Amino acid sequence: MQRRLLIRPGAIGDFIVSLPALEALTRHGGYTEIWCAGQNVPLARFADRARSIGSAGLDRLSITHADDVVERLLGFDEIISWYGENRPDFRAFVESIALPFRFLRALPDGKRHAVDFYAAQARALGAEVSGNPRIVCPEVPRKMAVIHPFASSQAKCAPMEVFQATAEKLGLSMPVRWLCGPEQELPDAVRISDLYELACWLRGARIFVGNDSGISHLAAAVGTPVVAFFRASDPKVWAPRGCAVEITDLDERRRNP
Repeated sequence: MQRRLLIRPGAIGDFIVSLPALEALTRHGGYTEIWCAGQNVPLARFADRARSIGSAGLDRLSITHADDVVERLLGFDEIISWYGENRPDFRAFVESIALPFRFLRALPDGKRHAVDFYAAQARALGAEVSGNPRIVCPEVPRKMAVIHPFASSQAKCAPMEVFQATAEKLGLSMPVRWLCGPEQELPDAVRISDLYELACWLRGARIFVGNDSGISHLAAAVGTPVVAFFRASDPKVWAPRGCAVEITDLDERRRNP
C-alpha cells in the first residue's frame, strides 16, 4: 500500500482554500497523512492521520539533529510539500538524503482564485479535483447571525462601527452572536478553539459577517451565507468560496483604479 504525505503549512484560510486539492490527493487508494499548522489539524478529517508540523519535528530538519524526523519521512513513498518550497537550504538537505519530496509553489500566482490555483496543482499530479472547499458538519437549524470583526492583521479589518451597525440591523430579525479568537478581546463573545467544533457551530448561522479572515472561509465552507469585507488583499484571489458569498471591497485603489 502506497504511503503518501501531504505537508501544507499556512494559516486557516490558506488551508481551507487548499481543501479540494488536499482531499483529491488523498483519494489514491493508499494511506495518506497530512502535516499542517496545529490549529488546522481538526479540519483534516479526510486523511488517515493528521498531525501538526511542530509535533512532527519538521521545523528541526536541516537545522539541528533530526534523525527521528528523517526516519519518519523515509516511511513515506511520496511526499507532496508546500513547506520549504522557497527555502534552498531545506531543499538541498532533502535532496542530499534522497527523501521522496515533490515541492509545490506555496503562494497563488495572483492570476486566478487560490482554490483554482491549488486545484490545478493537484490535477497536474493526476488527481481529480472539483468544487469549492467543503467541511461536512451535522445538520442543525439555522437561527442566528454571527459577527466576527477580526482578522490576522488590523489592516484587513473593516471599522468596528460597520459591524456594530450591521449587528443592530440583524438584531431586528434574529439573535446576534459575536465571535472572537482565543487571544482577542470582545465582551460576551463566543470562543471556540477547535476549528471543527467552530465549523459545526457556524453551521447553525443564517448569516456570517466578517473580514478577510480564515473564519470567513470556514463559515463559507460549511454552507453558511457570508458577507466579508476586504481591504488589504485581492478578493479575486482570496474571497471565500461558498454557496452564498457577498464581498464588499473597501480598497479605494481597486474600486477607483
